[in-house]
Amino acid sequence: MQGSLFADDEQRPPLCENTASAASDLALLFDTAKECHACRLAETRLNFVFGEGNPSAELVVIGEAPGAEEDASGRPFVGRSGQLLDKILLAAGFVREEVYICNILKCRPPGNRNPVQDEIGSCMPWLLRQLQIINPKVILILGKVAANTIFENNLSLGVMRGKATRWKEYECFITYHPAALLRNPHWKRGCWDDIQVMMRHYDKLCTRNNAPENEN
Repeated sequence: MQGSLFADDEQRPPLCENTASAASDLALLFDTAKECHACRLAETRLNFVFGEGNPSAELVVIGEAPGAEEDASGRPFVGRSGQLLDKILLAAGFVREEVYICNILKCRPPGNRNPVQDEIGSCMPWLLRQLQIINPKVILILGKVAANTIFENNLSLGVMRGKATRWKEYECFITYHPAALLRNPHWKRGCWDDIQVMMRHYDKLCTRNNAPENEN
């Protein structure tokens, strides 16, 4: 994936950008976004999967797109991948409600295929506005497709993992998608290594671990 998400300004979806930027909080953004019909996925979705969690989270988790169980429920990461993600977060010291979890695409691609460019272009304004409203310190990106999409590259997961990467004003960390870990359990150690790298940065940046101790 090379170059911009949009080949030229004429291909940029102005309706999504304009309506997303007008929303001042996540509830208003959801009310607008759930009616989105900017791409073909609106015709096949069961539910618009906006995201959920702490609206002022310091950690945001971003996946690629909803799967079948997410499409059915309208919630992100609720299937087996979601259960594993919850365990990963808990091991890092988070409960699910403490972070914010979402996907780049808000509608399920048929058959869980990879997103295509016009779908990404239509959905990216919603994601960007979510991040602007939440204003996290750290972003955890799950999987190669999500990372390639956000960073607009074709790099391998091995090249991108295990380090901080700046994207806009956010410190981003990339690791395996939980679905990949379910298929390849021997990658779990590498995932935990990635999470530990992320947490060392998180501890320096975020208030949860930097709050002054009570002297009493």
